[in-house]
Amino acid sequence: MNGTWWQAAARVPDAGRRAQALARQLQLTKPQGSLGRLEQLAVTLAGLQGRSDPSVERIWISIFAADHGIAQEGISAFPQEVTGQMLANFAQGGAAISVLARHLGAELELLELGLVQESVPLPGVRQLRIAAGTENFLHQPAMTSVQCAHALLAGREALQRALEKGADLFIGGDMGIGNTSSACALACLLLDQPAKRLVGAGTGMKDSGLQHKTQIIEAALKLHRPMVDSPLEALTRVGGLEIAGLAGAYIAAAQEGMPVLVDGYICTAAALCAVRMNPGIAPWLLYSHRSAETCHQELLDALDAEPLVSLEMRLGEGSGAAMVVPLLQAACRLHNQMATFQEAAVSGSRL
Repeated sequence: MNGTWWQAAARVPDAGRRAQALARQLQLTKPQGSLGRLEQLAVTLAGLQGRSDPSVERIWISIFAADHGIAQEGISAFPQEVTGQMLANFAQGGAAISVLARHLGAELELLELGLVQESVPLPGVRQLRIAAGTENFLHQPAMTSVQCAHALLAGREALQRALEKGADLFIGGDMGIGNTSSACALACLLLDQPAKRLVGAGTGMKDSGLQHKTQIIEAALKLHRPMVDSPLEALTRVGGLEIAGLAGAYIAAAQEGMPVLVDGYICTAAALCAVRMNPGIAPWLLYSHRSAETCHQELLDALDAEPLVSLEMRLGEGSGAAMVVPLLQAACRLHNQMATFQEAAVSGSRL
C-alpha cells in the first residue's frame, strides 16, 4: 500500500445486521428502551461486527510510549525519565492498565516508539524507536514527515496483530511525559482554538504551572499555525509519536472493520486527528469515559461523541477504556441471551 494508506476508505457498518439487532431488541422481555444505552451499544456493535450476536470477549490493548521535546519547558509535574520507568512498570505488570488487562483476560502489547534515552530491552516490549523522542515544538516541528509516517504505520501494524489474534475490540493507550501539552496543541490547531480553552492540568500542574504551560503552548501555536494546512501537518508539527501511533491504529481499525474503544484526553485528541485525516472512520470509534481533564469535553463535542461513563479518571494508559469493557460485554450478553416475549410466553407490549 502506498504512503497515504490512511486515506483509504473505511469499511461501512453492516446496516442489515444493525436492523436485525434493533428488531431483536424490540422483542426482548423488557419495556422498550429500559436498558438505555446498553441497547444502543448492542445494536451498534452488531452493525460494526456484521454479526447478529455481537461479542467483545477478545480484547486487544496496545500501549504506545514515547517522549516529548516540549517537556524541556517544564510543563509537567513529573520528570521525563518517568516515561521509561512506567514502561518498565507496564512490562512488570504493576501499572493500572496491567492489572485491568489481566482482569479482562486481554492481550496487552507495549510499544516503545521513541524514548529520549535508549532503554534496556524489556520482555514484552516492542522497541521501534522511531526517534529519541520528539523535538521541542516550541522552536521547531515535533517530527519530520518521515517520522510521523513511521509512527502512523506502527499503529496500523499493531491493529494488524490484533486482527491476526482474532480480537473483537481494540483499545489504544498512551504513555509519555508531556503528552497533554502535545494533545492540547494538536487539538488547538485542529479546532482553531486558543491554548487557554483546551489546556489541562495533565499530571497535576497547579495554578502557576498551568499558566506557564498555557503560555508555552500558545507561543508554539503562534509559530506553527500559519504553516498548518492539513490534519497531518498539525500532527507532524505538534503531535507525539505515541499520538500518531494511536491515530494510525484508529484509522486502520476502521479500514479493517474492528470496533475501537477510545480512552481519555490524549486518545481523544488522537481520534480527532484521525477523523480529520479520514472522516469515514468515525462510526468505528466508541468513547469510553469523560476525563477529569475539563478540556476533554471540548474534544468530545467536536467529535459529536457521548462517552459511556464519567468516573473522574485522568490516568491515561487506556485505563478508562479498559474499565468500560464490562459494560460492552454486558450489553452483548443481554442482547444475545435474554429471551424474547415469544420464547418466554410473555405477553408483549401493544404500544
